[in-house]
Amino acid sequence: QVQLVESGGGLVQAGGSLRLSCAASGRTFSDYAMAWFRQAPGREREFVSHIRWSGGSTNYADSVKGRFTISRDNAKNTVYLQMNSLKPEDTAVYYCAANTRSYGIIYYTRTYDYWGQGTQVTVSS
Repeated sequence: QVQLVESGGGLVQAGGSLRLSCAASGRTFSDYAMAWFRQAPGREREFVSHIRWSGGSTNYADSVKGRFTISRDNAKNTVYLQMNSLKPEDTAVYYCAANTRSYGIIYYTRTYDYWGQGTQVTVSS
């Protein structure tokens, strides 16, 4: 079992920055990959970013590439999402997710077996 708790969301003006955190507990954190997804009202949950267990490989959605940075601190059991140059279209609930099964396509929600409760990010224009 893995428990995930996100924090760091809030209201920010366009062009601003936020850093989301996701604290994990349960299984050994360095054993599994982590990802961030987001869901805007009336839309499906979409992939944002992924990081492998070692932190050595990362992936991003085209819409956030160059603006967002995913990282992890295995000593603190935490994954981060640094979001810069935020846009109103980044407004969504952001979820962290864990893939403890070590397989699956990273862009699909079904690949991940544990999810946090989400944190709201609102970007005003």
